[in-house]
Amino acid sequence: MALAAIVMMTSCSKIVDKPQEIQVTPEDVAVVGGEIKADITGTFPPKKFARKGELKVTPVLKYGDQEVLSTSETYVGEKAKANGKTVSYKKGGKYSQSCQFKYTPDMEGKELKLYLRCEAKCGKKVYDIPDVLIADGINTTATLANTEEQAVPTPSKFQTVVEDITEADINFVVAQSNLRDTELSAEDMKALVAALQAANKDEKRTVSQVEISGYASPEGGQDLNERLANSRGSNTEKFIRGKINGNQTRYISSSTAEDWEGFRAEVEQSDINDKELIIRVLEMYSDLDERETQIRNLSQVYTNLADNILPKLRRSRIVVTTEVTGKSDEELLKAAQENPESLSVDELIYAASVAPTEAEKVALYKKAIELHKDYRAYNNLGMIAYKNNQLDEAEQYYKNALALAPGNPDVNYNYGLVDLAKGDVAQAQEHLGKAAGTKGDLDGALGTLYTMKGDYNNAKKSYGTTRSNNAALQQIIDKDYDAARATLDEISEPNAKTSYLRAILAARTNDREGVYNNMQAAVAGDASFKSRAQVDVEFAKYKEDSRFQGIIK
Repeated sequence: MALAAIVMMTSCSKIVDKPQEIQVTPEDVAVVGGEIKADITGTFPPKKFARKGELKVTPVLKYGDQEVLSTSETYVGEKAKANGKTVSYKKGGKYSQSCQFKYTPDMEGKELKLYLRCEAKCGKKVYDIPDVLIADGINTTATLANTEEQAVPTPSKFQTVVEDITEADINFVVAQSNLRDTELSAEDMKALVAALQAANKDEKRTVSQVEISGYASPEGGQDLNERLANSRGSNTEKFIRGKINGNQTRYISSSTAEDWEGFRAEVEQSDINDKELIIRVLEMYSDLDERETQIRNLSQVYTNLADNILPKLRRSRIVVTTEVTGKSDEELLKAAQENPESLSVDELIYAASVAPTEAEKVALYKKAIELHKDYRAYNNLGMIAYKNNQLDEAEQYYKNALALAPGNPDVNYNYGLVDLAKGDVAQAQEHLGKAAGTKGDLDGALGTLYTMKGDYNNAKKSYGTTRSNNAALQQIIDKDYDAARATLDEISEPNAKTSYLRAILAARTNDREGVYNNMQAAVAGDASFKSRAQVDVEFAKYKEDSRFQGIIK
């Protein structure tokens, strides 16, 4: 028995309690893409690992009163019965291990530390070894990336003022410019005059513009044609002015002495024989007199032109633009509340957009869904829920919107923002990938997505010239401090997060006063930054700084 005890003592007395010369890579362990990863190396010195010894090494992430274990590695002596990586007693050996932890919401605001837990055995005897601290704090700066982008509405097509266009032509006898009753009583002229009369009687209709163009056909002398075109336009304008009350109308007049463009268009639309020949003549001769001479030489063709084409070119053209004012905001809101069925879906969605309170907006959008089941109402309800951080409710609204309009870029963009806010990066990428053409800040959203994924190269490309907190955060992560400072300076609406990022930037560039001033501004804008700063490794050197501690306590 004594001999057996001596043998046991000899075989186990040299067991190593833990690896030596431990190094962690990267030296600044950080949260990247929602995960904490590190490679750990070290050595087992010669003649320190018992031949029958066993050592189980487990990386442990501790935060608050909780801990998470990574995958273990087992090292064994040369005569151990257990499985593991063998360590020579005489030569010692290398220790290496990788660890990986998922960063979870309950870790936020807590101090994160990385340890090695070593469990040593020799035979049935277990040796108690305290956990070894190998990373005194984990950098969580990348977790500051969040959705700063605003959701975008899908507006109605309702317009307070719409334009109504009425057009008519007046034809003239050859070489004349007087207005004939037969032309003034033509259907298009009767409709145009009726539009002018309606505007005179309705205070919500205003004739804003009248365009009058006088034309002469390309026959006869240039001087005569110019006088005819001008006179036809002038006579037409006098007639129209006599039909409009008030002086708010803008008149635009023009004349075309020889309407070759109109001539070509009429020929191309006609069934005249040899029209290709006529068009070829137009293309061959740029001189107007020579062009007319050559066409007249086509004697049989010219007779057809004189009878069927040229009369249509002796004309004046009238285009009347009437501005029609729809219901006022007050009228729409009253109708929406008292009789929503009387409004079109566009009027109802517009009324919701101008409603004075959020509760009224929500009620009217829901009424639009009830009456019309319109995707825009679902999207705009989602926008309100997202703004109020009601993410599950917003997600359901966007699902309903996409069921009605699957490819709409604005809805996909908004849905992607909700995904990012919930931390669902994979689904965010799917929705943002369908958001091309959105009115939202797609570059900024994609940059945020890539920062959250830990894909920093694509994040930098996506942000481009975006000036936002997230863009500056990515530049800080990339250690491009001059660019980060410039970005923060150009943010149009800086907030508490902007100040906190400035404080990080100051700490990294040894600007102590900058740390104090910016941290003061950050916690004044958002008190939650106090608890974050207390455990943020970015400010580790300020743990004993009474002025800094006075700001964050």
